[in-house]
Amino acid sequence: MLIDFHTHAFPDHLAPRALASLAKDIARPPLTDGTVSGLLSAMDSWGVDRAVVCNIATNPKQTANVNAFAAETAREHPDRLSPLGSVHPLCPDPESVLCGIREAGLPGIKIHPDYMGVTLDDPAFDPVFELCADLGLFILTHAGFDVYSPHRVYASPDRILRRLERSPRTTLIAAHYGGNMMWEEVEEKLCGRDLFIDASLGGLTRMDPAQAARILGKHDPERILFGSDCPWCSSADTFRYVDALPLSDDRKERIYHTNAERLLGLDRGSEDRT
Repeated sequence: MLIDFHTHAFPDHLAPRALASLAKDIARPPLTDGTVSGLLSAMDSWGVDRAVVCNIATNPKQTANVNAFAAETAREHPDRLSPLGSVHPLCPDPESVLCGIREAGLPGIKIHPDYMGVTLDDPAFDPVFELCADLGLFILTHAGFDVYSPHRVYASPDRILRRLERSPRTTLIAAHYGGNMMWEEVEEKLCGRDLFIDASLGGLTRMDPAQAARILGKHDPERILFGSDCPWCSSADTFRYVDALPLSDDRKERIYHTNAERLLGLDRGSEDRT
């Protein structure tokens, strides 16, 4: 079984504009058309059983529409997709937003500090992290370098450490091996810490496989998740990259699906996520 914990999709009417805007910074053609149906088709082609769809409210005004789309996607594709909600840290009423996300059955939220314009360790995020802890929601954050803000890293390993100190009760997932293109710092500062990381973008950014193996080998085997960052990287290519690393079969199985099943509540059947 393969669960891709880091994918993106947009409402049909927004997908062309969203991909065109993102592609200008990424300088790489997307591998899907950005729609939910496009994601599902790619999943079938790449051998992915379930995908987590990362939705991001880049400003407070987007929050309602972003979460409505996430809830609708979850209702329409419960067997294949696990969409995440989102809340901007400057949202005037994060409690009602996060309660709505919880009531919709979404397992967590995605944040992207660079797009939101607020660093991960900023106190503005404190209420969001505390409320997520209270509600049993995890937080998946972009981590490390992003071409959108090349001169400032909004979620560096140091900022992640400060957030862990500020919000120790919250389940945090740091994307892109814990810090895109900052992997020496990840090895030094984040491996073994109380957070999840996802193994996305390593192959696309030409990460040294030896370094990827060290990070995935040093970190807690129960806190690593498979991810591609589709539509910018394929799940199939990411799988080949990870599968070639000198890791034990047991560790790989945890990365590919076991840890994700636990985090998404899929290993508890119909039990309520708490």
